[in-house]
Amino acid sequence: MASKHYLSVVQHLGEAVGRVIGVLDENSSVVACSDISMMNSTRVGIPMDMAVDDVLRHGGYTYRYVDPTRRGAIVFVEGEDPEAVRCCGATAVVIEDMMRGGDDRDDITTFIKNVVTNNILPSDTFVKARDLDFATDVRTASLVIRYEDASNSVSVLDIVSQLFPMDNKDFVFNVNENETVLVKDVEDNIDMDDLCRLGESIADVLENEHRIHVNIGIGSIVNGVKEMSTSFKEARTALEVGKVFDTEHTVISYENLGIARLIYQLPTTICQQFLQEVFKIGSIDSLDQETLFTIQRFFDNNLNVSETSRGLFVHRNTLVYRLEKIKKITGLDLREFDQAIIFKVALMVRKYLDSTKNGF
Repeated sequence: MASKHYLSVVQHLGEAVGRVIGVLDENSSVVACSDISMMNSTRVGIPMDMAVDDVLRHGGYTYRYVDPTRRGAIVFVEGEDPEAVRCCGATAVVIEDMMRGGDDRDDITTFIKNVVTNNILPSDTFVKARDLDFATDVRTASLVIRYEDASNSVSVLDIVSQLFPMDNKDFVFNVNENETVLVKDVEDNIDMDDLCRLGESIADVLENEHRIHVNIGIGSIVNGVKEMSTSFKEARTALEVGKVFDTEHTVISYENLGIARLIYQLPTTICQQFLQEVFKIGSIDSLDQETLFTIQRFFDNNLNVSETSRGLFVHRNTLVYRLEKIKKITGLDLREFDQAIIFKVALMVRKYLDSTKNGF
């Protein structure tokens, strides 16, 4: 039984009636609940052979069986009073209706997962989409949510599924024990900036409300079901490139990677050759940390000497002296735009080479 289908519904029902509402599977495990802390717990003493119309009051909760011909489930509502019985009956009807449509949703989610991960032949994609009555001209983008702790796999899936419930065109699934994927339906008025803000909101919920640290990669917005795998691959690439070049940000989009994307795809031998050609006079490794910090601030201030000296709280002449020193060591004058670009790329290339040595 796919718990993610019921999470949003029981949450809204629970808020509406002011009571805890949940769903048990055939093993008496809580698979959906308006109280998230009860998720995956087991309710003891609940007989699984209840008749459809039976009502059980037990331990401060009221239980009722959903139609057993549809995979089986028991709903429960906080309280043992008549109002709890009525809420339980209404919830059972809602869950039963969802079960009737749940199989189709599962099939479509599995189909989307197979498309995204290239686990379906291109020739079969449109045939399967037609069988499922799924529109193939959808506009989507993939968000890959990555976390280091494998134990967070189920919780991230449940939380993100609550944020994007089954009554819309979004799909949430796990591709492995460390990655949850959101294939987001993208309307015409939505752009990459909007998706980045969405990613930040998801990361904020997971971090601040559930203490789960994640990194989120966002692929390009694509048109058509066959392009979904491209967006997924780009989202993963964004995570890998960001791990090397942009460790300060939690959310990274493929479109904003810039030149880092090109460097990441270069063979290390070419990168090493590039550094040797650029720094013919002296090695970049001969620059101390203070000098490298000065260079970074100079780049951040768009090669503006006055702005950089103010930001570093040093006299303008002191900064000019440091830039002259860099020119003497490396042969590159950072006050010249073309040479500054070469130096900037060289710094990124060295960072990439360092990451390959460290096993990233």
